[in-house]
Amino acid sequence: MKLKRIIIAAALLFNATLANAVLNIDITEGVEGAMPIAVVPFRWVGSQKLADADVSAIITSDLARSGKFSPLSEKDMLSKPTTPEQVDFKTWRIAGIDHLVIGAVQLQKDGSYQVQFRLFDVLKSQQVLGYSFPADRQSLRYVAHRISDYILEQLTGLGPAFDTRIAYVTSSRSANKKIEYKLQVADTDGFNPQTLLTSKEPIMSPVWSPDSRKIAYVSFEQGKAEIYIHDISSGKREKVASFDGINGAPAWSPDSNRLAMTLSKDGNPDIYVLHIRNKALSRVTNHWSIDTEAVWMPDGESLVFTSSRSGKPQLYQVDLSAGSTPKRVTFEGNYSANASVSPDGKAIAFVLGEGNRFRIAVMYPETRLMQVLTDGPQDESPEFAPNGSMILYASQVNGRAVLAAVSIDGGHKQRLVLSDGEVREPSWAPVRKK
Repeated sequence: MKLKRIIIAAALLFNATLANAVLNIDITEGVEGAMPIAVVPFRWVGSQKLADADVSAIITSDLARSGKFSPLSEKDMLSKPTTPEQVDFKTWRIAGIDHLVIGAVQLQKDGSYQVQFRLFDVLKSQQVLGYSFPADRQSLRYVAHRISDYILEQLTGLGPAFDTRIAYVTSSRSANKKIEYKLQVADTDGFNPQTLLTSKEPIMSPVWSPDSRKIAYVSFEQGKAEIYIHDISSGKREKVASFDGINGAPAWSPDSNRLAMTLSKDGNPDIYVLHIRNKALSRVTNHWSIDTEAVWMPDGESLVFTSSRSGKPQLYQVDLSAGSTPKRVTFEGNYSANASVSPDGKAIAFVLGEGNRFRIAVMYPETRLMQVLTDGPQDESPEFAPNGSMILYASQVNGRAVLAAVSIDGGHKQRLVLSDGEVREPSWAPVRKK
């Protein structure tokens, strides 16, 4: 593995045939001691249950994917209450369930739906949460994800993570053997895939704006690396960097007003910051080494980036104040690169390389403690979930490129495999704006 967003020519050369397929999720390792919970199948009133918008099934899947819960299988439920009066807390206590979710989906006269749920503490025999949401046919899945987020926050204190999206890059080979690249976005459970861009040339480094409405990325469609900003709702694109040499690794500032990027227009690859509105460009690093893959700290006052200035790739942090000297952050292994900073700034995920093995690790700057989370051998592109509890990354299984996710403690792992093809370059969006 090299500094992949700089060594561009060899990147994204997939060898798969791909339709507009969805990501299928496979939980490969659960968490011992996860919270036992039961999500009873919701009652559908005035309508048949919609197979692709089964609200209770979506909630069950979300909670299982979080690694914090161990949902009871429907076949193991001794009863299936749908109203508070039907809940027998003693039965659920005997079954070892700590919390219970019931609900209903009611079709309204105008064709819309009303989705209602209740969360019970079984041990205390009381309701602890309950809401009702309006929805239409298209938004039922979103409402289900919102309910999952409410339950997650109520029982764990973690912020939302399910009602959001991920971006990724796929490729396909046409009948004439030409590779076609796609930039796609989908819900975090792989549903509702949407293609933003199709190109015969590589697409790299997608990254979401803080308001989750735009994506910046690198495209080679004009025969060279250029950075674009893409408005998802309108489809409008703006080219923001097309200098001679490398234009790569865009990263949004927390206030959405700036993009950090790697440019080699003045010689070696260095970190620059582009002010999006007036296109003013400021240089952050000036060194003979390769400086790349900058990401912002949450305060917007400093950047963490990959640099070869020590002889081998390591992570450094630099304040944006004039004259600031970069400080080395990682000291483990002979390769540390491709950082992602947790939403609270307390943890940094990165790719740790040792020999030909590349794994995802997390380091805590205050203590400098580090933990390796994955097994490799070719893991890359870590990206924190909006609530900081999970890390999405690119991996390989039997030589096939897939996405994967791991809990920040390394205990819960899952794979997101394209039903037909390969997928890389993941980016996890902030929580969806209502």
